[in-house]
Amino acid sequence: MKREYLLAIDQGTTSTRAMLFDSAGRPQAAHSIPLRQFFPGNGWVEHDGDEIWRAALACCRKVMGKSSIAAIGVTNQRETTLIWDKATGKPLHHAIVWQDRRTAARCQALRAKGWDSRIARKTGLLLDPYFSATKLEWLLKNVKGARARAASGEILFGTIDTWLVWKLTGGKVHATDVSNASRTMLLNLKTLDWDAELLKLFGVPRAMLPQIRDSAGDFGVSDRKLLGKPIPILGVAGDQQAASIGQACFSPGDVKSTYGTGCFVLVNTGAKITHSKNRLLATSLWRRGDTRQYAIEGSIFIAGAVVQWLRDALQAIPAAPAIEALAKTAKHAEGLYFVPAFTGLGAPYWNPEARGAIVGLTRDAGKAEIARAALDAVCYQTRDLLEAMAADMRGAGLTRLTRLKVDGGMVGDNWFCQRLADLTGLDVERPEVTETTALGAAYLAGLGAGIFKDTRDIASRWALDRRFVPRMKKPERDRLYGGWRQAVARVL
Repeated sequence: MKREYLLAIDQGTTSTRAMLFDSAGRPQAAHSIPLRQFFPGNGWVEHDGDEIWRAALACCRKVMGKSSIAAIGVTNQRETTLIWDKATGKPLHHAIVWQDRRTAARCQALRAKGWDSRIARKTGLLLDPYFSATKLEWLLKNVKGARARAASGEILFGTIDTWLVWKLTGGKVHATDVSNASRTMLLNLKTLDWDAELLKLFGVPRAMLPQIRDSAGDFGVSDRKLLGKPIPILGVAGDQQAASIGQACFSPGDVKSTYGTGCFVLVNTGAKITHSKNRLLATSLWRRGDTRQYAIEGSIFIAGAVVQWLRDALQAIPAAPAIEALAKTAKHAEGLYFVPAFTGLGAPYWNPEARGAIVGLTRDAGKAEIARAALDAVCYQTRDLLEAMAADMRGAGLTRLTRLKVDGGMVGDNWFCQRLADLTGLDVERPEVTETTALGAAYLAGLGAGIFKDTRDIASRWALDRRFVPRMKKPERDRLYGGWRQAVARVL
């Protein structure tokens, strides 16, 4: 019997990747291509949509070979906004990346008019340039003739998942899934449909919007000319939701944290929308048929980036993996805290004006002590998010958090994982397969293809590499965290 594989496209902010998984969810091949970023103005960040597409196609061809592919799954950087000509398939402007801040003044003007609370109730999101709505509004205002052509259906909008599906299907399918749609600031979380009031507010013609489909659903088939034969596209999810699926976070209270350049923590809140009262985000996690799940999300702007700063700016380490050995040599440094607010502070503070600081320096503090304080900062920021999530879940009558599933580049560091357990008070679990974003896309495609029966089948395949149990006593943990809160207060 011929083995069937699942092909996952993982389109990120700095690279485009394809991975091949077998029917048990084990990685078999991977290929990635770096992605250029363009900075046409202060705080502006853009990508070339055509470059993204070419790289995605090249990566798919590289890893699939002659394998029999059962289905394709797509996962992507979220919020990044692109418009293109429906007839020619050509982008009308570079994609505006999720990091882009060009619409900050527009968001401030809307806050001044009281729109922030209404937008939060409808979408679960904070009014911020991070999300797609004001980016799309900017494009419709600044690309000549765009709004009129969009209203007549000549111009299409999509986040990167929609763009890739449209290109893969030869322009036959213009669709997104609920998880990506929930990051646009145009989706009503309750109805899981585009919100007419918000479309009017941002001047977005409904004719240009993609159809919203299930995360494990039918997104058409790839054009035969592209991959040698038509392959069904059966799974789509935003990168952080896909990572949650890859970590088998299917029950309320299941929480995962991804440590890359930044850090994203998502906790499953079940079939009920839980609006955060602690400045976190409510978001769609995934949907399949009558099953829908939501999540609360918090984001840390600086995680692995602080290790890069120690390597490149401070030259304290020759390479990122060397930080573990350096941190292990640190002397006890009471009261030393590193607040890495290089680009402001994310959740739950949401202060873009904050800047980094090292407080509590003494004469005997050196690079080892600063390195340890930098890693501790990632742990403390994680606890900030977990404390806010726990409060939101208690308020909603949901189960308490007991363990933290982790993935991303930083979690290969055993010292960091143990420190994370000690400073958060939760068991930290690292899976055998740490490429959880691509794996989540493959799982969704496998559900659609019938390779996996249901989420219980997927959860049974999750395998633990190592569990890190807290060793630090609670009074010491809380005392250290109190010092962190004081350091953040100084920065704020």
